[in-house]
Amino acid sequence: KPSNRRLIASLIILTFLAFWIWAAGSIGSALSDAPRWLTLLFFIAAGLGWAVPLRPVLRWMNSGQEDTD
Repeated sequence: KPSNRRLIASLIILTFLAFWIWAAGSIGSALSDAPRWLTLLFFIAAGLGWAVPLRPVLRWMNSGQEDTD
C-alpha cells in the first residue's frame, strides 16, 4: 500500500507544477517584445527552476519509513 506521505507529496507537486507552468507561460508571453536572448534565458531558468522549490517536498516524501513486508 503506498504511503499517505507519497500521495500528499504527489498532490503538492502536481498543484505546484500547474501553477509554475501557468506562470512561466504568462511571463513568457509578456516577454514577446524582449530580445531573444532574454526570452531564452527566462525559459531556461523556468525549465530548470521548478525543481528548487520542490526539493524539500521530495525530501520529505522520501524520508518516511519503508515497509519491508
